[in-house]
Amino acid sequence: MHGLSLPDLRVSELIDRVGRVTRGLQFVNGLSPAQWEALRFIARANRYSSSPTALAKFLGSTKGTVSQTLISLEKKGYVQRLRDERDRRGIRLELTPAGLRLLETDPLLEIDKAVACLPAYEKEALIDGLKRMLRDVQRKLGGNEFGICDDCSLFSAEQDPKGDYQCGLTRESITAEETQLVCVNFKSQDEDAAIKATSPG
Repeated sequence: MHGLSLPDLRVSELIDRVGRVTRGLQFVNGLSPAQWEALRFIARANRYSSSPTALAKFLGSTKGTVSQTLISLEKKGYVQRLRDERDRRGIRLELTPAGLRLLETDPLLEIDKAVACLPAYEKEALIDGLKRMLRDVQRKLGGNEFGICDDCSLFSAEQDPKGDYQCGLTRESITAEETQLVCVNFKSQDEDAAIKATSPG
């Protein structure tokens, strides 16, 4: 079967099964899985990523589909669109207080509880393995990686006198709180190392 061994196939089938379970869990409170995923993303997106365009990239969806998702969430009172303070032509997405309260009942917390019951070494291996697998698949498909700011190869860990950090891409200051948010410009450490290793000189 295309050179894949049985254990490899079982891993893919297990991932597919988990995906089906997580999808089924999210048809609650009148929302769809895509709407729940949009809420999670908006809650964790940094200043460069809290836009409809970044959300579409994160979901691997079209702008039209994401627009319909946002319209539905706005009507339910969970999301609001604001003018971007850095670019008045841009739109910034933000959760309303109702949206933040709803996320406290996120159905995927059941998955997190199950993972929390695993021994520490199994949990760490699972998280690390899934991250690497997702990153590899995203690269092959040509999509944005997305990731936490302080895990990015562009992140500067050196603090300024105010205690802020710096984004190596934009050269803008980043607060300690922002370093834990998701960024559309994320670039993994191993990708950066691979690029340097293959560069001439």
